[in-house]
Amino acid sequence: MNSRKVALIALVLVLLAGFFVFDIGHYLNLDALKAQQAVLDGQVQAHPWVAGSVFFIVYVLVTALSLPGAALMTLVGGALFGLLGGTLLASFASTLGATLAMLLSRYLLRDWVQTRFQQRLAKINQGIEREGASYLFALRLVPVFPFFLINLAMGLTRLPVWTFWWVSQLGMLPGTLVYVNAGRELGQLESLGGILSPGLIGAFVLLGLLPVLSRKALAWFKARKVYAGWDKPRHFDRNLVVIGAGSGGLVSAYIAAAVKAKVTLIEKHKMGGDCLNTGCVPSKALIRSARLASDLKKAEQLGFKPIDAEVDFAAVMARIQRVITTIEPHDSVERYTGLGVEVTEGEARITSPWTVEVNGQRITTRAIVIATGAGPTVPSIPGIEQVAPLTSDTVWALREQPKRLLVLGGGPIGCELAQAFQRLGCQVTLVQRNERLLPREDSDASAAVLAGLREDGVDVRLQHNAEHFKVIEGQRQLVCRSVDSDGEVVIEFDQVLLALGRTANIKGFGAEELRLEVRDNGTLATDDYLATRFPNIYAVGDVTGPFQFTHVSSHQAWYGAVNGLFGGLKRFKVDYRVIPWATFTDPEVAHVGLNEQEAQAQGVAYEVTRFDMDELDRAIADEAAHGYIKVLTVPGKDRILGATIVGEHAGDLITEYVAAMKHGLGLNKILGTIHIYPTLAEANKSVAGEWKRAHAPTSVLRWVARFHRWRLGGSADSR
Repeated sequence: MNSRKVALIALVLVLLAGFFVFDIGHYLNLDALKAQQAVLDGQVQAHPWVAGSVFFIVYVLVTALSLPGAALMTLVGGALFGLLGGTLLASFASTLGATLAMLLSRYLLRDWVQTRFQQRLAKINQGIEREGASYLFALRLVPVFPFFLINLAMGLTRLPVWTFWWVSQLGMLPGTLVYVNAGRELGQLESLGGILSPGLIGAFVLLGLLPVLSRKALAWFKARKVYAGWDKPRHFDRNLVVIGAGSGGLVSAYIAAAVKAKVTLIEKHKMGGDCLNTGCVPSKALIRSARLASDLKKAEQLGFKPIDAEVDFAAVMARIQRVITTIEPHDSVERYTGLGVEVTEGEARITSPWTVEVNGQRITTRAIVIATGAGPTVPSIPGIEQVAPLTSDTVWALREQPKRLLVLGGGPIGCELAQAFQRLGCQVTLVQRNERLLPREDSDASAAVLAGLREDGVDVRLQHNAEHFKVIEGQRQLVCRSVDSDGEVVIEFDQVLLALGRTANIKGFGAEELRLEVRDNGTLATDDYLATRFPNIYAVGDVTGPFQFTHVSSHQAWYGAVNGLFGGLKRFKVDYRVIPWATFTDPEVAHVGLNEQEAQAQGVAYEVTRFDMDELDRAIADEAAHGYIKVLTVPGKDRILGATIVGEHAGDLITEYVAAMKHGLGLNKILGTIHIYPTLAEANKSVAGEWKRAHAPTSVLRWVARFHRWRLGGSADSR
């Protein structure tokens, strides 16, 4: 460290020490200054330039050294120098002091501040890299962090000093003006009766409204910037246009119609989206048929002689289409038209922030909800075009059973479909590049699913990396490389099913022309309110994430529709605090909140309470005595951090924990709730009982035991 830096640090330390040793902070409080107001007013009247200079220097020092008292100094400025003089002095002094604090941080404190405030600084650094001056202006106008912390944080960035100066000067001006005005009114207060004066009441009303007005001003500033170059229509055809009629789009349109808004829903393919046509509905119909095939093989466990049933694969796949057809009316054009939604079948294109074109028609709208969903990810594996891969979109067209089915991917879709097709008579090989299945779940849950798949006969190849496909004399092959093998592994198959995740549908509707931001994972970027870079264009569902589940799409749709329709009055941040999901394998795996691996990764302290389903009467009666419930709680408390259920109907049982976490109920409340006997749901109460026993007040129970012995007669210590 050079001598200049040492000298500067010494000077700063001396000034700080002087502030605290001489208790200067004692003088920077409202009572002390009010007591000296007459004297101070006299000094200002007698020597205005000297008084103003002293005030300016003190204000700069207080701000530059990040000392407490800047807000009070602003009030004093108004009381002593009036609205105009106080505003000029406080505004320029605060900006100069803030700039000096920033320079001190940049020169002296970079390493220390980065270490001390690392977590808080993460968002600031990202904002500066992304938006620079605009981000600083937002922090100044609507401070998320204390101003002194912003000053120090900006010293760690590459933001130019001049930019920091003028943005701070402009951004802090509204707040300075309001505080100076409040100080001016307080300075004129001569008696308690003056508290009810219109001027003072108005000043405090302005202080209260400052955050709201600042947010409105910031929203106007951002909107003016983002909409520059676009012509806003004077009149609109619709309140809302929704693009995509999957789960997110349907619910968005339904909500808009329910509140009597004029809404148009546009779908280019099939109503109901992926969930109805290629996702949740067909996969669960397949799993139901596969489950019967599995149950028939276990007939002897229930007292039956062996049952030999032949799977009619074509009939199973035809049944899936029948299920889809039965559910279709729920998502049909006719139903939504009857609800008051204008449904248009065609390909939508957003041509401006307020216009959408479809089938040659131009629709003007106040708000737009993008709900275009996602599609199966198709990797660029060499030779893949030779083997005509199936995806979760196309597999439902199969009518001839593949004898050897290769499944790539060990996530929820891959595991569900691999087990189902295996139970229906295919020989399935599942290839997973990770060391275990379902990597988002705890290792014990992954192990339970792996055991279930292998018990059904699925050939699971973990830590196998697919390198290329080839076809030799009509025989399809996948060449892999295994972590446990030095050479190549060749897997022969008749059909390959890709289950490697889903990619957001962000092309073809105008996102590129509007320069909507795309995240690194390929989803549309949105803020906490689900708005894109345009405050009136929202995105919901798989196209934005972060959870690609039907129920999350529906959850987001409420926020997208309500914020789109009423955002000018009130907007709501989307709530991701309690998001459940389930994998419908056998055993099922359901999860809400934190699991152990997530808690450990986030550094969250937790306790684990576990109940094994083989102790539950109903599970034993149903030949379903396998799996467990694992609940994470705050150490020493019953507050639930998360729950994982592995076993029969886990997706249904998890709902009790979802409700408990949503409404702040702990395990004691679950324990005190009556559960019907005998049901699987009793396991939830049993977990709560396990937690209660582990936290029983042993010292109190010892005294209770002595009390009961005393009640029996004789001394408490006689036995």
